[in-house]
Amino acid sequence: MSTITCDVVVIGGGQAGLAMSHCLTERSIDHVVLERGEVVNSWRTERWDSLRLLTPNWLTRLPGWEYRAGDPDGYMTAREVVAHLDAYRRSFGAPVLTGTTVHRIDAGDDGYEVLTDQDTWRTRAVVVATGAFSTPHIPAIADQLPASVRQLAPTEYKRPSDLDDRPVLVVGASASGAQIADELRRSGREVVLATGEHVRMPRTYRGMDIHWWMDAIGALDERWDEVEDITKARRASSSQLVGTPEQRSLGLNELDAAGVRLAGRLVGVNGSTLQFSGSFANICASADLKLGRLLDRIDEYATAHGLDAEVGPVERPAPTSVGSPVGLLDASTIGTVVWATGYRPNYPYLDASLLDRKGAIVHDGGVMTTPGMYVLGLPFLRRRKSTFIGGVGDDARDLAGHLAEHLDHTAARL
Repeated sequence: MSTITCDVVVIGGGQAGLAMSHCLTERSIDHVVLERGEVVNSWRTERWDSLRLLTPNWLTRLPGWEYRAGDPDGYMTAREVVAHLDAYRRSFGAPVLTGTTVHRIDAGDDGYEVLTDQDTWRTRAVVVATGAFSTPHIPAIADQLPASVRQLAPTEYKRPSDLDDRPVLVVGASASGAQIADELRRSGREVVLATGEHVRMPRTYRGMDIHWWMDAIGALDERWDEVEDITKARRASSSQLVGTPEQRSLGLNELDAAGVRLAGRLVGVNGSTLQFSGSFANICASADLKLGRLLDRIDEYATAHGLDAEVGPVERPAPTSVGSPVGLLDASTIGTVVWATGYRPNYPYLDASLLDRKGAIVHDGGVMTTPGMYVLGLPFLRRRKSTFIGGVGDDARDLAGHLAEHLDHTAARL
């Protein structure tokens, strides 16, 4: 192994790492991007076949790069996202080293040593840009399920034909869980969807994509230092949305109408009996209330900006109204459980002093507690849109500016 020197090491070759690389390239800052797999690895290998972006293509904006194909109001497939980001990497010659796993980062007097399975990098700054969806969270209750039940994370699920014909339990009703439950039901399988707190969102409202409204009213640009409870905002689930050519909504009403059986949160296993929370109605009422507040804000914006005559009429989605939720379920009848229960942080190469008690990076708008260390691509890092392909770029520009000042400051001391 050799030791190589550069000013900045970026860890992760996905949308966040590439956005930061572009910003550093613009500033002529010497850097390298280290990627454990291939460029945009998670989009290549950890997505199911039918997945599309939740955001419309026109909202896909990266530093120096925008959507340029012929369907601005559509939603890119995973394969199209890979091609889009590959073209972005080539457009400015991002210095990416693939197949390189970071093992440890050691602090030194004038920067850091990044030890990998290939080489050691001496650098004055590090950007952790591995994203928010690295390690699927499988709850402890999974260990209590019968051995006959196959268990999958969304990163392992690819298509309905890979599952047997027995009923499927999908746990978690955010975007991933709702989409997978819908797809499996459309394939003819019996599906139960265990539902906890969720963010209800129509695909379109008053004739416009919901993200058009979110962009227009400034919701996507809300900053981390302007939110009353940023910890709560960062824990919020992804909206119940699906990107389809017909722009259909995918909430609990639609899933119920399609034949998906709905249940409350999975809370226990008693022998072979799965038990679900009785708070389903309250959870749905809370989601409806939050949606109503958002639509009120949109309507107020439309009126204040003279848009009422240009957009569609005010037609609110019906309140959540589904049949009686499942209370108990015989686990022996289930063929597969899909755990759409979110993700957990995983940074084995970082010193424990940089992490909180749950293993998440401690940071202030992406600036970590140790000078010269940054993180990019996490939920609501600096803005509500931080995890979107169309949102990570603004965060990258901000942090690249902070990083450049750090490099100037450390250079002055040498």
